[in-house]
Amino acid sequence: MSTTTQTPVTPLIERLRPLPPLAHQGRTSILTSIGQSVLSALEALFSSKLRSFLTMLGIIIGVGAVIVVIAIGQGAKANVAAQLSRLGTNMVTIQPGSADIGGVQTGLGGRPTLTDKDVQAIAQQVPDIVALSPVVTGQAQVVFNGQNWNTRVQGVYPDYQTIQDYQVASGAFFTQTDETNNVPVADLGQTVVQNLFPNTNPIGQRIRIRNVIFQVIGVLAPKGNNGFFNQDDIILIPYSTAQLRLFGTSNVNQIQVQVDKASNIQPVINDITAVLRQTHHLASWQANDFTVRNLQQILNTAQSATNTITTLLTAVAAVSLLVGGIGIMNIMLVSVTERTREIGIRMAVGARSRDVLLQFLVEAVTLSIVGGIVGIFFGFAVSIGVSHFAKWTTVIAPASVALAFSFAALVGIFFGFYPARTAARLDPIEALRHE
Repeated sequence: MSTTTQTPVTPLIERLRPLPPLAHQGRTSILTSIGQSVLSALEALFSSKLRSFLTMLGIIIGVGAVIVVIAIGQGAKANVAAQLSRLGTNMVTIQPGSADIGGVQTGLGGRPTLTDKDVQAIAQQVPDIVALSPVVTGQAQVVFNGQNWNTRVQGVYPDYQTIQDYQVASGAFFTQTDETNNVPVADLGQTVVQNLFPNTNPIGQRIRIRNVIFQVIGVLAPKGNNGFFNQDDIILIPYSTAQLRLFGTSNVNQIQVQVDKASNIQPVINDITAVLRQTHHLASWQANDFTVRNLQQILNTAQSATNTITTLLTAVAAVSLLVGGIGIMNIMLVSVTERTREIGIRMAVGARSRDVLLQFLVEAVTLSIVGGIVGIFFGFAVSIGVSHFAKWTTVIAPASVALAFSFAALVGIFFGFYPARTAARLDPIEALRHE
């Protein structure tokens, strides 16, 4: 005759360390009860390490993904701001062609509508301007002693140096006298110098641009890429020289204006618009045939687009947190089924439903919190890796870490409540009979 061996009740009771009822407890007793619940939860989690890790994996990946996505988004915003700041401060640009004429985006590709007359009108009639320069641009082959390089040549006023914050590494920037007298002098960017003068001091040398001889009087300090073009692959020459000797045109590709302070940018834009509409003889019903842009508007647009993409990717990353929460709920429901007899014994020795609810809720929250902590380290590691290997700028914001961790804790509470409530509502007698 076979005999059934049952688990001794007394050792199991001692191992469980049943929690005292929460009723009539003081604050200290409640904290002690919570502490015991945490210890019991950690014991239960460590007893099934692999299952606990797999349960936390969704939380780890979710928290890490949220931190990484926000870090990349913040880095992109900082990078855009840094690149645009290299274009100059408090700057307003005027370009030919309307932003929208007859439903067609013309922009720089529209008919030439800016001339020297517009430049003079703005300089004379618009207040609060500290620097102004027309810009005429063209690609050209530059030759020096058998070396040649195709680069961008810009004819500008001397004020262009101030507007774009160009520093001179050696030599000097051309002067207003050079501009007035159409002197063929040039300031070279670092990229041009590296390709034309690899082993020679360029100052004082003569180069040929479109069969016109220019003397190099200065080398510009490096500025790098501003997101639109390489600011070091450039040659700056006097505007009058460019018009008369190189490009042979009275049209202007662009007008750049630096305003004295940020609060005057919009009034200056309004004044420029009014002046140009007058010089272009536009009727009230006619659209502008030019476009006035503020760099801050470009910055705001770029950052708004970055924010939208970051928010979208963060929402996608947060889905993995929800998936992790569902995994926690699933495992906790399995745990309730596996530990039904344990729950019955705990209730039999005095634990109330709220004690059981607290224990299983603490287990779920502990899974989320531990997963959240590991996820934070994971997010930091991936962000640093992206910055190092992909050469992307990443900025880890403390707010993103707090958001991801808080969301992970809330996921534990939300998805852990139902299994905990299921455990708390078990009938003690039926639980003790469970095998």
